[in-house]
Amino acid sequence: MAALSSNRQRIDWPGIVFAMLLSTAIILPLVVVGTWAFTEIWRYPAVVPQQFGLRFWNQTLSRSDVWGALTLSLQLSTVVTLLSALICLPAAYAFARLNFPGRNILFFSFLAGHAFPKFGLLIAIAAIFLQLNLIGTFWGVVLIQLVGTLMFMIWIPVAAFQGVDRRMEEAARDAGAGPLRVFWSITLPQAGPTIVAALLLSFVGTFYETEGAWLIGAPGIRTMPVLMISFINNQMVIQYGAVLSVLLWVPSFIALMFARRVIGGSAFARGFGA
Repeated sequence: MAALSSNRQRIDWPGIVFAMLLSTAIILPLVVVGTWAFTEIWRYPAVVPQQFGLRFWNQTLSRSDVWGALTLSLQLSTVVTLLSALICLPAAYAFARLNFPGRNILFFSFLAGHAFPKFGLLIAIAAIFLQLNLIGTFWGVVLIQLVGTLMFMIWIPVAAFQGVDRRMEEAARDAGAGPLRVFWSITLPQAGPTIVAALLLSFVGTFYETEGAWLIGAPGIRTMPVLMISFINNQMVIQYGAVLSVLLWVPSFIALMFARRVIGGSAFARGFGA
């Protein structure tokens, strides 16, 4: 009994220290950027800013190129996410439920875009897009960003469909329900939370995607991340880049809050077959 009590009270100090270091490495840069966004004067060697204010927020948000980039990023993310769902969800269902020649090869081929250096792949695609007159166009950027969503929209929904309780589907069919009714009433409600997670990951990932948008979209297409890079590289005012960085946090925060409401831990685990 004493040994059992000792085991329960044992503290994992290495784990705690590692967690604290990891949290510091993640949170500290965010704190610094967030501080710069609301700073008007911060000169060395001062540890804290000498003057806070919203002057640079007003200057940044009054620029038409910022609002144009934000609108364009939201449009691109929405279109890419919807197209990914339209293309990938039927394919994910087929991978999860059907056996056909070459299934495993095709399934693992969706990892190809992430198995090699991304920039080299983008250069090869850009050479093809140049011949098709897609460089600097909205749909060229849509197509290049679709490549980045394939893993989210294939692998995660496949796991979700595989995690559906087949006994419930068989019971519904025995009760006289047709295939479409079984899918809408049994399969989709069980797989839905994990599919929503895949959609959120695709939307946020597309919103923050930079390399493809810069390489394929320049000079006509300027998303928020591309605009932020140009602010950081071409202007000496640190606050401009910091303000845009804070603005870029908003979609992730909204998506995470929405995911927390819609996706329960048990539902997400069930989607992965746990």
